[in-house]
Amino acid sequence: MVAPRHLPKAPITEALVDIRVKLAADTELAKLGSIHELIVDEYPKRKERRRREFRFEFKEGERPRQTATDIADGYFYISSDDKQVVQARLDGFTFSRLKPYEKWESMRDEARRLWQLYVKFASPEFITRIAVRYINHLNIPLPFLDFAEYLTAPPIVPPDLPQGVGSFLTRVVVIEPNLGASAAITQALEPQAQKDFITIILDIDVFKQAQFALDSNESWDLLEAFRDFKNKIFFGSVTERILRLCE
Repeated sequence: MVAPRHLPKAPITEALVDIRVKLAADTELAKLGSIHELIVDEYPKRKERRRREFRFEFKEGERPRQTATDIADGYFYISSDDKQVVQARLDGFTFSRLKPYEKWESMRDEARRLWQLYVKFASPEFITRIAVRYINHLNIPLPFLDFAEYLTAPPIVPPDLPQGVGSFLTRVVVIEPNLGASAAITQALEPQAQKDFITIILDIDVFKQAQFALDSNESWDLLEAFRDFKNKIFFGSVTERILRLCE
């Protein structure tokens, strides 16, 4: 593994803390909307979050009927510079930091501050899942001979086939027994939009599904450990060559 270190030009395009919860069945969306009053100076933009539900109806002798319904299930609160986004939903809370990424400590502290507001207004019963996720865009200059120059687990083409790769997608879920956590590691080649380089997405999602008490520090202690595990995965997935492009 390459030596972990701070990268002045980190390839992180989005980093997030995600906490899923169990709310009371009668929780009203308006409670989540009330959060905005306390953060409007830092997060002046508000957008309704909607999800689409599909329903299929089957009747004998007839073709199945499909209906789709858009349902509001939360809000996005967006900072004035569009770099930070809060999601307050009926199933949980997410805080995202977009590019340029600064540092874990500032992201963690802001996420925890906003999470406390979510708990105050939404009154969740308990936490069901926690996660730290980092999405990286690795820009690799052209030309190059082999993905192995930049990735430690590159896509493999059988040796008797043409070796030109136009697209790939790999996803591996690894288990961290000491944390009782899992990490979904996704690598994908983006469609080429630039003539001078290609972009590989390295998406690392470290998570644990379990029941956590709201008044316990366990979930936040684990999120701290998840970030360290994320770093181990990142530096274990790339070569020194790509890191030099991020310095």
